Parts: sequence; structure tokens; C-alpha cells
Amino acid sequence: MLLENIKLALTGLMANKLRTFLTMLGIIIGIASVIAIMNVAEGMKTSTMSQMGDMGVNVMSFFVTQKPDPETGEYSDYVRDAKDKDYFSPEMLEDIENTFKGRVSGISLSKSIAETKIESGKKYANVSLEGLNSEALKNKKLNIIAGRNLTEQEQEDGKKVVIVSDRLVDNLFAGDKQSALGSQIEAVLDNKYYSYSIVGIYEYSESNGGKFSTGVSQKDIRTGAYVPLKCAIKQLRQNELYDSFDVIAESGEDQGALVSDITEYINKKYYSVNDAYEAYGYSMKEEIKSMESMLNTQTYAFMAVGAISLLVGGIGVMNIMVVSITERTREIGTRKALGATNGFIRLQFITEAVVVCLIGGVIGVIVGELFGLAANKIMNTTGSISINGIIICVLFSMAFGVFFGFYPANKAAKLNPIEALRYE
Repeated sequence: MLLENIKLALTGLMANKLRTFLTMLGIIIGIASVIAIMNVAEGMKTSTMSQMGDMGVNVMSFFVTQKPDPETGEYSDYVRDAKDKDYFSPEMLEDIENTFKGRVSGISLSKSIAETKIESGKKYANVSLEGLNSEALKNKKLNIIAGRNLTEQEQEDGKKVVIVSDRLVDNLFAGDKQSALGSQIEAVLDNKYYSYSIVGIYEYSESNGGKFSTGVSQKDIRTGAYVPLKCAIKQLRQNELYDSFDVIAESGEDQGALVSDITEYINKKYYSVNDAYEAYGYSMKEEIKSMESMLNTQTYAFMAVGAISLLVGGIGVMNIMVVSITERTREIGTRKALGATNGFIRLQFITEAVVVCLIGGVIGVIVGELFGLAANKIMNTTGSISINGIIICVLFSMAFGVFFGFYPANKAAKLNPIEALRYE
């Protein structure tokens, strides 16, 4: 009986092709909107999670921050300038690493030297010059494609050696990596020239090599250039003090608990008598979870907006079904006179509504996928809805057919056969 109803539904739909298409259009637009939104949202989510993941899911960051009022918990509009005693010292960091040995694998330290331009005649390259210790360099996850990484001895001695990006090599050495290795580059810092020897070249990517490059020409992209941490400290002529540092957690460690333990330890031991400052820490893993939750919320909000058009499409289906029943009143009367039950009539028209929504849903999925792929390509992201998501959307469109088709189908089933046969 179900197959017979489907055949009848298809015959009825084919008899009014234009009206059927216009009826489906609302469903197609609604499903396509939801699918396209899910595709774009997945692409944005994948891109964001990838960038944050590249920063290190096992990284916890700690900062020197203003201490709130112990009684009110509020922050003052005025806080005194930080002094040497307010910063993290090498002794403090060594103590933290020893105290939490087995829970942390190392402490990552960095010093930003300058954002500057490296020039060679008319050629130039924009760089963000930064000093890193061995742990920070390891956490950068640089893909060294020529030369080598900085050695422990170079870190210890603060040698004037540097790792640069392949973009810098393209700009200054016409892409000749072998020519670049061992060459000297000069940077101007506080009106003084500092020379560095290139020992390694890494493959540039936004997550590990420099500033985000949206709207910037390939030649002008600012990439990272990394020197030993002690080299940076010497050139900045600063004390070996830090306003922030990163802790690398051991695999499997509960980062939420570890961040809390380290923060409590630092504040109790080193900042309990400090009148203005304290330590604050957060986990990158927790930040990623928070970001993922926020992106999911945004996706659901966008899908809800897209679903409004699907609702309009469903009302369109109901409207057309009511019109169709009015036109086919004599047909319904004839079927009833020949013995068709109310249930059979009801099922026939519900089937017709479901078929309309099902076909519209399938077309909507295809259109939505195409729009989603195009949007992701324009935004340079990659993402696609899962098979389960597609199945849910198609089932949802069929459910719409049942929901919006029930009222007109029930109306048809309750028609009096005698009155229906007299209908003109």
C-alpha cells in the first residue's frame, strides 16, 4: 500500500510540475541554508581549532597581573608601576619546575625584541625578531627545511645566530636556501645595527611563523625570526625577568588542576605580601574547549535563523496541500465511495506531502553543499557536514512533510463522500 501511495503521490506531483517545484522551493531554500551554514561553521571551527591547537594544547600560560582588593574583590583604577620584585625571576621559574617535576615537562620563555625590517640593497623582509629558550623553540613546532635548529650551546652562550622563514629567504635571497645559510642579516634596534648569522630556515605558516596575514601581500608578510633567549636579553639590556611564561604539561595531566596548583603555589610563596600584583594562569586546553563551545553556540544560532526559511517552506507545503485537496474533492469522494477508508485517504495525502519535502530536502542538501564548498573556498577554510548531519536534515524535511501534511490530509479523510461527489 505504501508503494501505491508513493506512485500516486508522484503521479499527482508530475501533473502539476511548476506548482510542485514552487512548493518545493521553500524546503530547498530552508535545507540549503542550514546545510550551507553548517558547512561554513564547520570550516571556521576546524580552522580556528587548528590554529589554537598549533599553539599547543598542553601549554599553560602565566602572567603578572593586578591584585584585586582583598575585601571587595574589585580592581583599583590606579596601580603602581611594576618593579623588579613583581616579575618572575629565573630562580622562581627553576623552583616551579622542580616543585612540579613529573607534572610539567618544561618552562617556555620568550623575549620580544622588535618588529623590524631586514634590508639588503633594494630587497627587504619584514620580521618579528624574538628570543626563545629551547622549550619555547620546541613548542613552536617549526618545520626546519634547511640548516638546523638552535643548539643548547648557542642558547647558553647567547650567540648571534638566527632561524628565519622561507619567506625571508624568498625576499632577500631569491629563494636560494643554500646561499642564505651562513649569511649575515642586519636589524636596526635603537639606532644600532645588530648582525645575525642564519643557521636554519623553517617553512612559514601563520600558526608558527608570524603575524596573521589577511589583506597583506605575500612580499610584505611579517614572519618570525628566532634567536637564543640570552642573545635577546643582552641586546635589550634588560634584567633576566619575565612578566609571563608558559608551562608545558606532561601528557595526560589534568591541566585545570595543574594551573590551579601552580597559581596557588606562586601566589602563596612569592606574592602573598605583594601589595599590587599576583600571578594568574590559564590553560590553552581549557581555552580551546571554551572557544569550541562558543563556536558551537554560534552555529546553532545561525542554524536557527536558517530554519526559519524551512518553517516558511513547510507552511507553503501545507497551503498547497489544502489547495490540492480542494481541487481533488470529487476524486476523494469517488475513492471513498469505492471503499477507501479514512486512514487510506489520510496516508495518501501525508505521503504526498512527505514526498514533496523529501525531494526538496535532497535537492536542498546538494545546493547547500555546493554553496558551503564555495564559501569555504573563498574563506580559505576546509569543512564539510558529516553524513549523519545530512541524514538528519533529510529526515527533518520528511518530518516537516508529516507535520505540515497532517492537517490537510486529515481534512481530506473527514470529507463526507456524498458531499464530495456533489462538489463542483
